[in-house]
Amino acid sequence: MTTEITRLEPGRRMSAAVIHGDTVYLAGQVGEGAGVTEQARAALAEVDRLLASAGTTKSRILTTTVWLADMADFAAMNAVWEAWIDPANPPARATGEARLATPDYKVEFIVTAAR
Repeated sequence: MTTEITRLEPGRRMSAAVIHGDTVYLAGQVGEGAGVTEQARAALAEVDRLLASAGTTKSRILTTTVWLADMADFAAMNAVWEAWIDPANPPARATGEARLATPDYKVEFIVTAAR
């Protein structure tokens, strides 16, 4: 039995999201803005948009990996996360520090969700 793979917004290098069966994998999402708060809000708005395009919502997120350019931004990122996430359905989550694609990026969210 073959399960179809659907790619949303495919580009030369990657797709914004890939759907395999009832699982949705998002590419890492970053946002514009001066600081981690603005970037986190913008990135999570993009997560909402992509999940909706895939036919699901944040209440169906299974796991999220959060990369911060500086762990000193952990509390500020968490404030945005906690205001955004569905409190009745929090996913598994890990957070780490990493050098992101450009020095301008402060936070990146990698999300896997069920449909």
